[in-house]
Amino acid sequence: MEVEAKGVFRMNVCIVGTGYVGLVSAACLAEMGNEVACVDVNPEVVEGLRAGRVHIYEPGLEELVRRNTAQGRLTFTTELSEGLRGSALVFITVGTPSREDGACDLSFVDAVARDIGRCMAAPVVVVDKSTVPVGTADRVRGIIAGELAARGVEIGFDVVSNPEFLKEGDAVNDFMKPDRVIVGTRSEESAELLKSLYAPFARSREKLIVMGVRSAEMTKYAANCMLATKISFINEVANICERVGADVGEVRLGIGSDSRIGYSFIYPGVGYGGSCFPKDVKALIGTARDHGYEPRLMSSVDAVNEEQKALLARKVEEYFAAQGGVSGKTLALWGLAFKPNTDDIREAPARAVIARLTASGMRVRAFDPVAAERARRELGGNPLLEIVDGQYEALIGADALAVVTEWNQFRNPDFGRMKSLLRAPVVFDGRNLYDPAGMGRKGFAYFSVGRVPVRG
Repeated sequence: MEVEAKGVFRMNVCIVGTGYVGLVSAACLAEMGNEVACVDVNPEVVEGLRAGRVHIYEPGLEELVRRNTAQGRLTFTTELSEGLRGSALVFITVGTPSREDGACDLSFVDAVARDIGRCMAAPVVVVDKSTVPVGTADRVRGIIAGELAARGVEIGFDVVSNPEFLKEGDAVNDFMKPDRVIVGTRSEESAELLKSLYAPFARSREKLIVMGVRSAEMTKYAANCMLATKISFINEVANICERVGADVGEVRLGIGSDSRIGYSFIYPGVGYGGSCFPKDVKALIGTARDHGYEPRLMSSVDAVNEEQKALLARKVEEYFAAQGGVSGKTLALWGLAFKPNTDDIREAPARAVIARLTASGMRVRAFDPVAAERARRELGGNPLLEIVDGQYEALIGADALAVVTEWNQFRNPDFGRMKSLLRAPVVFDGRNLYDPAGMGRKGFAYFSVGRVPVRG
């Protein structure tokens, strides 16, 4: 580790896991001059990354990976011992999926902790960056200490919490220009090490907040659950608006102008998805119950979201009920990713729409500009689902269109072409992309979220 400027060091860093969080973190840290070794158990992934092939979609990431790999600052290996060699920090960035009961599955984190204890040959600071329940740092510390004891060696180490706050689709920018960097530790030495690592990302102001380890672990869940709460709140308001004849778009403007509320995350739609909000809400619910507390608000946030994912499918079913139901009909669907600028379809609302309608015999012809290949791999077993490569190809002969993801290219489509390709000009808009009055003038039946429908 060598000094480059006052308080700023170029470091050797090991990152275990080359998924969404790990690869973005590695590429951005390397971009700032650090020597970063990424470790992944999948040799195909490692070989692909060495060749500059990025296995996840994130704007700007592939360019960073290729540049820093070519310049020698970013390397990839399947051997943890190789990644640890000379590293001052080792980041754990492996997945923490939900178990069937909704609790967080820590098996991958445990496996990395065991491997660190078996491989480490010099003092190191272990950084939990995966989203993990409160108490996980203590768990990791115990696992590493147990492995060192089994080896009969004494090597100093610390375990700190450094939760990530990256938005899929804008993760590189979030890492490069963070709102805040949370570090959970009571060690001044570890705090200074992390402060030096992150100093290049906080030139304009001090952004690093040091707190207790358990508080840092809790902060990640509290942040995601707060954002999920805002989404479920506005979706519930939207559902009431539909029933009383109000327009949720106007209501949003009215409440968002209050600085205490703001406009962010109060966009009505068909629910949240992805790899973070669903599992983090469920995990916090599980943590609370494990400690004898019933989290009624969080449980309601989760329940509202599950109901909201079914909203668009219900609207389709209600519309076609007078026409003999949905069976045998075809729905064009725009958007498979849970949000734009990602290929992530985990917990995506589109999955709920497809599952419910195809179970009732409706054919779905779907298009997504980025997530199509991943969707084919994960959903290809459904015989009533066809995933096509053209936005307008999806419309040919379909009985209606459902818009599920707010990709920019869906915001101003060729409405004339849409009418000519659809069997009937019917649109179900799960993201409120279009103006109801304008859709009516264009001759569409139009159904959105929290606004009066236009029946054509």
